[in-house]
Amino acid sequence: MSDNSEFLWYIPNDVKPGHRGDSAVENHNSLETLTSHAKALEDHGWKGALVGTGWGRPDTFTVAAALAARTTTFEPLIAIRPGYWRPAHFASAAATLDQLSGGRVRVNIVSGKDNLAAYGDSEGDQAHRYGRTKEFMRLTRKLWTQENVTYEGEHFRVRESTAAPRIEPRGERLHPKLYFGGASDAAERVSAAEADVQLFWGEPLADIAERISRLKALSTDLDRDLPPLEFGLRITTLVRGTTEEAWADAEAKVAEMAKNNGVGWNDHRQSIAVGQKRLFDLTARGDVLDDNLYTAPGKFGGGGAGTTWLVGSAEDVANSLRKYRDLGITHFVLSDTPYLPEIKRQGEQLLPLLRSDGGMRRPGEDRRNSI
Repeated sequence: MSDNSEFLWYIPNDVKPGHRGDSAVENHNSLETLTSHAKALEDHGWKGALVGTGWGRPDTFTVAAALAARTTTFEPLIAIRPGYWRPAHFASAAATLDQLSGGRVRVNIVSGKDNLAAYGDSEGDQAHRYGRTKEFMRLTRKLWTQENVTYEGEHFRVRESTAAPRIEPRGERLHPKLYFGGASDAAERVSAAEADVQLFWGEPLADIAERISRLKALSTDLDRDLPPLEFGLRITTLVRGTTEEAWADAEAKVAEMAKNNGVGWNDHRQSIAVGQKRLFDLTARGDVLDDNLYTAPGKFGGGGAGTTWLVGSAEDVANSLRKYRDLGITHFVLSDTPYLPEIKRQGEQLLPLLRSDGGMRRPGEDRRNSI
């Protein structure tokens, strides 16, 4: 893969053990356990990790700050919600952590449904929700890059606001990147105008190609005044020593999900957003799409990045990820459970293949279309 590709992992940050098939061990969300994951990521070639968010989970920013303090290169991709945060509060907090960590902050803006009433927030219809998100991203970026900011929006206002400390430019990085997901028309318009990175879930290659083309066109139509939108993929990667072993383990995991009715996997089912529905609908097109995109998990649990999996040997999965790279994906957020052993396995077996052309199979070689 090209030198500008970046590889992150996922830290679930959940008070309940056994997240998506993870080992249900004592103190699974303690600082020591989470730090062991972050340090393993550093030791095995990963750039950092997405840290999950949602009411009922530990505060994501606090967890990310603690992990940054315990590590030296680990970059937290901090999932945050407009409404839980106000732009000026968040801009100052993120700028502080960015300074203290030496420029290691990344931000994932989440606009999906949450228990808003629990923390005193409220939202209107979809237009209101995404309008607020758009303003949040625009104002946060202004506060990071400008001084004495006065902003009068429909949802947020500040006057003569200068966030301290100031974000220190680091080469082409003028501020922490703002990642954003969402597949509805409203979400894509926000992303095309305001995001730095659009994150996709694991859809087939042709579907991703179509969305990238649409987002590029939208960026032009909306007169985007930022650097070109970048693209990322958040997906489960089930890697084993051989193709056959990987598929046997994948089928066994899905069988267990079916037996337990998806317990521990359904954290995105409370309200099915457009992007999640797209993943669930893939099962009607077949259990395996492209070379090794496994859709069967979505029948029995799934949820977010756990709905579709890339399955195979390290070479199989690397070859599939390379095809996404060829479409324009440069940010990869991968994971599988149990999280800690898979950080090590995929760091040792998968990442080296993704950083060179060696070991990549030619398209069509050892293709598996059905199971």
